[in-house]
Amino acid sequence: MTEPLRIALAGLGTVGAGVIRLLDTNGALIARRAGRPILVTAVSARDRTKDRGVDIARFDWVDDPAELARHPDVDVVVELVGGSDGPALALARAALGAGKSLVTANKAMIAHHGLELARAAEAANLALKFEAAVAGGVPVIKGLREGAAANVIARVYGILNGTCNFILSKMEAEGRDFSEILSEAQALGYAEADPSFDIDGVDAAHKLSILASVAFGAQPAFDDVAITGVRHVLAADIAEAAALGYRVRLLGVADSGAHGLFQRVHPHLVPLSHPLAHVVGSTNAVVAEGNFVGRLLFQGAGAGDGPTASAVVADLIDIARGEFGPPYAMPADALAAQEVADSGERRARAYVRLTVSDKVGVLAEIAAAMRDAGVSIESLIQRGAQADGSVLVAIVTHEGPERSVAQALEKLRGSQSLVGEPMWMHILDA
Repeated sequence: MTEPLRIALAGLGTVGAGVIRLLDTNGALIARRAGRPILVTAVSARDRTKDRGVDIARFDWVDDPAELARHPDVDVVVELVGGSDGPALALARAALGAGKSLVTANKAMIAHHGLELARAAEAANLALKFEAAVAGGVPVIKGLREGAAANVIARVYGILNGTCNFILSKMEAEGRDFSEILSEAQALGYAEADPSFDIDGVDAAHKLSILASVAFGAQPAFDDVAITGVRHVLAADIAEAAALGYRVRLLGVADSGAHGLFQRVHPHLVPLSHPLAHVVGSTNAVVAEGNFVGRLLFQGAGAGDGPTASAVVADLIDIARGEFGPPYAMPADALAAQEVADSGERRARAYVRLTVSDKVGVLAEIAAAMRDAGVSIESLIQRGAQADGSVLVAIVTHEGPERSVAQALEKLRGSQSLVGEPMWMHILDA
């Protein structure tokens, strides 16, 4: 019988326990598809006594996860510790240095250190796989790296954070404000006690950086992602978008060309005619546009023990088959170091919401600021007074350079009429 693929698991949280459960449940089928069994031989986590709902007594226990790299009965290390640096990165480096292939679900580590790890894996003829790092169980990395490999990808974009999508679609359905829905999401386990990485867009930016590298053959450039989260989206914005024929979604958007590499995570108004407008709850969805294949849509559960474990084990099956390939679809040294695109030159329509004092002359002041910056207004709507006496003004612009909108808002920020920060959302073309 063919020798099994022996794996070590570092991290026995929700996903780690899910990997064990999946291998136990579907082991025979997985062995047939992989051509050999896939067996866990060693594990490491912070608490040996914790009940995880799976039997870990049958595996070798290692206190220091980095020691898994030197375990004699391990072929592949699966890193599920998390974090861009610290123990996770130490383990990744140690595993590749010791001749072990590496599978990880760690988007932060791959976004920050993926190029280094890819070079190490390729130099040692090892596998580095990270399907589970983006969109949970949705096979978007494999789809871009393999299924769309013959295409020039013009743009990749999508809903990359389930927590934010749950909050926004819940606000949309129930008309409640952000803070109230966030508390509910935390109670249900969709959001962490400290939700900053999710609601401020950092988690989505990690994933977008990885997608951009695979899609465009670009060196990972997380530090160049422009990030705006959703914590300042109001129920009034959701309602205004609905009245205009849109839904609000936090999108990661990236494209590449002569202008350089553009990467942005930002709330968008998505037209109802676009499939992303109909993605609700904690679902993730990614759109890729290829020059021969056309528009591809990848959609499914973006988190959770089952979907993420499924992606981890899919990577292990590839390794068991001997299917390695470069982690970013081309050798790491062939990845281009691209200039950062100037977002100010991008042309689009915009939604701008201003909270202003309810007094004479405010609308004229807003219109003058827009005019002076060269922004053409398609519609301007003023809603009734709030409890504090302020009013909401919602503006939709005609298509124009983003720099003009930024200049208008910068001028308005100094106005005594403005109450709070403006909200600027981009309008996605259909």
